[in-house]
Amino acid sequence: MAESGRYRGRLTYGYRRVQEELIKLDIHLSDAVVRRLMDELNVQVSLYNRHRNGRYSSYKGTVGKVARNVLHQHFNETVPFKVLHTDVTQVRLADTKWAYVSAITDEASKEVLAFQVSNSPNSKLIMDTLDELTENISEGIKPIIHSDQGWYYQLNYYTDKLSEKKFIQSMSRKGNCLDNAPIESFFHLLKTECLNGFPQCKDIGEFKEITKNYVDWFNSRRISQKTKGMTPCEYREHALAV
Repeated sequence: MAESGRYRGRLTYGYRRVQEELIKLDIHLSDAVVRRLMDELNVQVSLYNRHRNGRYSSYKGTVGKVARNVLHQHFNETVPFKVLHTDVTQVRLADTKWAYVSAITDEASKEVLAFQVSNSPNSKLIMDTLDELTENISEGIKPIIHSDQGWYYQLNYYTDKLSEKKFIQSMSRKGNCLDNAPIESFFHLLKTECLNGFPQCKDIGEFKEITKNYVDWFNSRRISQKTKGMTPCEYREHALAV
């Protein structure tokens, strides 16, 4: 049961998510009993919170179109494909170079709908991410897609693609990471559960392999109370079937 909450050999689940996994097996135990059993069996979360990666900022002022903030931190969408979040983060590699991750997540299901890695935070990285998204969602879906005011989200190649697909663009206020908290939360989990406490990836190839495997695990196996004890994929299927 605890194995479903492990990634790279480490347990990522606390007692609440262990309890959710037990409920799936029709085993109903109180919080206190689950905590006691985990203590007795030495089943404990083993994560590292120290980040070695710094904070990446793509803001270069107003270089194109700045969209209005449609969301205003109202992160309460429950229907998949209605509101999406996108951003870029950076991770230091063992060869002292950087890897850049561009991702798009679904606010309701928490599913990672697009995930691209590059050694440069350039326009190709952003457009590859957007292309992956359009391949993974059905034609006719017209979500809000929220980002920060990074330079690449302001330029015509990006905004024209959103207009072509009839996506609604939304942007955070300048320098306010809380306006895009859902994807900031995903990046924190990626670094905490997948990278921190392990040796740095030796190169971009190893980093791609490890992080792509994490995304597959995150979408299909990692449950969350935010998604009613379901994985992102399970939540999506359940919500769309209702």
